[in-house]
Amino acid sequence: MKISAKTEYACIALLELARHHGSGEPVRIRSIADEHGVPSRFLVQILLQLKGAGLVTSTRGASGGYQLVKSPDEISLAEVMNVIEGPDEPIGTSASPESLAVKVLQSTWQEVADVEREMLHGITFADLVERAHRQTENMFYI
Repeated sequence: MKISAKTEYACIALLELARHHGSGEPVRIRSIADEHGVPSRFLVQILLQLKGAGLVTSTRGASGGYQLVKSPDEISLAEVMNVIEGPDEPIGTSASPESLAVKVLQSTWQEVADVEREMLHGITFADLVERAHRQTENMFYI
């Protein structure tokens, strides 16, 4: 599975918005960009795309920023990936589809893709916030 930088940045941004969900305070692009090393100009484009998809909303002004429209437990990784990358395309092959080996391999690739898609639909941003929280609890400093 290959994840584009754009998709990864979108997921980072949504994870930050999920962490601050319910605080009532919008999250600034600059804070996400600085904390995660994401180019802020690229992040603006990504957040506009997520806003167009109805996942985030923005507030203008000095205290402005972005917030989630829905609860983090209602947004899956698959949903964000579909917004950024577009819907999944059927798995194609460059070999002759008449071959038995190609038919077997193609059905296997499709099974793998189906499991992957199911997993991505099952992981919400609330899950990711919880995973991040557990990791910070397990960290110790010297």
